[in-house]
Amino acid sequence: MAVSGFEGFEKRLELRFFNDSNTISTTNKNPMGLRLIDFESLDQVLTQVQCTVVSAVANHSFDAYVLSESSLFVYPTKIIIKTCGTTQLLKSIRPFIHLARTLNLTLRACRYSRGSFIFPNSQPFPYTSFKDEVVIVEDSLPKSLRHRKASVMTPSNNPSRAWHVFTASADVEPDERLVVVEVCMTELDRVNALSFFKRKGDDNSDSAGKEMTRLSGIDGINENAFICDFAFDPCGYSMNGVDGDRYSTIHVTPEDGFSYASFECGLSLYDDGRGDIAEVLSRAIDVFRPSCVSVATTYGGEGYDREVMKRVERVLGKKLGLKCRSRLMDEFPGSGTVVFQSFTPRRR
Repeated sequence: MAVSGFEGFEKRLELRFFNDSNTISTTNKNPMGLRLIDFESLDQVLTQVQCTVVSAVANHSFDAYVLSESSLFVYPTKIIIKTCGTTQLLKSIRPFIHLARTLNLTLRACRYSRGSFIFPNSQPFPYTSFKDEVVIVEDSLPKSLRHRKASVMTPSNNPSRAWHVFTASADVEPDERLVVVEVCMTELDRVNALSFFKRKGDDNSDSAGKEMTRLSGIDGINENAFICDFAFDPCGYSMNGVDGDRYSTIHVTPEDGFSYASFECGLSLYDDGRGDIAEVLSRAIDVFRPSCVSVATTYGGEGYDREVMKRVERVLGKKLGLKCRSRLMDEFPGSGTVVFQSFTPRRR
């Protein structure tokens, strides 16, 4: 393990809003919601976070931005931003809430999550302590989000790879029905990781990104998605996938010694013709063939049962030879259930 290197593990923030007025006329006047925030304002927020937009794409449902450090998604009533490295993600909370207020949108729920950093001592305050992070988040939120909970989900087999979650909600019942799946992968297969190094003469980051997408097999994870990709110099890769109202995103730090890749997507609980959870995960993880995998699944509705967890474990075991070493579950008021599973190859 390198003494220090680029921190691949992301910090992730999700903010969900609702209209101040529930009348039809008000809703119809602003169907774009948060998407009306101008780029200059978004850029000012990202400057505080210490990142910039390097590529972008939009469809009828949402806007997707590839950042110099990960991704930003803007829906009419939802913002998802995840940033890696030593970025100051939590500085975006207050300005995003302020911008939403100018559009007559009020914060309904907040979720902040992250894994355990590879280089925790390189992080600035408050990211050296989850307790400090929680204090900053809570101080940034309105008192109307009264249902709050912080949790560190620590696998017994690998305490150094915990999942940190803080949620706050105005309602005790979750309002989000999509399943959010966050996959963190370390110790990537060295041969597979080579796909994410720029080749000699690859001066264009857009064309180099498309080549990485093709060579690695990322374009086969969801063949229906439009992929907005970007290659970093001299190595590294990010992409956002757009498929109707569903998003996906991948970020790769391929350097040996601290290699890391993440995959995140929003799916329905069961196969609706757009991808079964276990099968999608299998295709994504197979791109990288990592030695360590963690899967955090967040579901806000009823019915996320143990059978879904077991199906994920069966498919990853059968297709990729991965064995589930730890399985944890926790409930968050107004934000649903979080399941955290850790996997390593069966040979270990």
